[in-house]
Amino acid sequence: MVSGGSTLFGLALGFPAAFAMAWHRMTWPATATLFARMAPGTLFLLPWLVMFTEVGLTGTRTVLVLTPYASAALLDREFAWDRAIAEGAVAPGCALIAAADILLPGPGELVADSRIDDEVVPAKVMAEGAAALKLLVIWRPDGNPEARIALVDDFVARCRAAGMVSIVEPVCRKPRDGRAWDTAEGILPAAQELGGRGADIYKAEMPLFGNGPEAVVRRACAELTRIVNGPWVVLSSGVTPDAFPQAVEWACREGASGFLAGRAVWRTVIGHPDMEAALQKDAVVRLQRLCDVVDKTVGG
Repeated sequence: MVSGGSTLFGLALGFPAAFAMAWHRMTWPATATLFARMAPGTLFLLPWLVMFTEVGLTGTRTVLVLTPYASAALLDREFAWDRAIAEGAVAPGCALIAAADILLPGPGELVADSRIDDEVVPAKVMAEGAAALKLLVIWRPDGNPEARIALVDDFVARCRAAGMVSIVEPVCRKPRDGRAWDTAEGILPAAQELGGRGADIYKAEMPLFGNGPEAVVRRACAELTRIVNGPWVVLSSGVTPDAFPQAVEWACREGASGFLAGRAVWRTVIGHPDMEAALQKDAVVRLQRLCDVVDKTVGG
């Protein structure tokens, strides 16, 4: 009865949708929907696995080298969580953040959408040492704000129920309708939409990606502080590693509480033949510099 009812219900919803797609020649949505239904979920992880393997960032080497200098480390279930926990790779005193999202690719985009990863069970990761969960949300100017808000509200509610810190990370993407768009233009609108939904920490892209005169960039950072209802930190996406310390300083001077970033720390060591030595000589130095910037700007 259950299976029969599910089949009938699926047909009742699917047939009109299929008819509408065929009638209006919506070939791209039809193809994407069919592929998503047919493909196994693990297929969407392959691009990430290949990328991280090629650049030498799989395993726990990066965690072992960098966490002694970090206040917190963000780990993904698919690539590092279980092994890092089993090997005790995270340094004492470094808090653990579990990524609670599944990142979905799309045409021309490595990450086109996201959803909550139900396999990241708050009680389990909390017992393994996690203090916080992170959710990445794709924000587009022509996207569905109700769906994004519902996703964030669901995530924040789950974190509260588990007694864990919630970190929301909106990331701007170009509109699907193909119009010209500077993704930096979406950073403040994304904050207006999602910065007041109750997350404990708002993880923001750097306003204007740090490009422009100091006064202009800092004014945008101050506006972000005004919009977000709570503490916010800056991520390094869209900012070069060498420019990121300055961007962090400007953001912190205008109200940011710090940074939560990876690429600005380890990006320059990708592909190095002696990864551990490169992490020690380059990535650790970059991380320490960023920590010094925050200590002097926020703590001083």
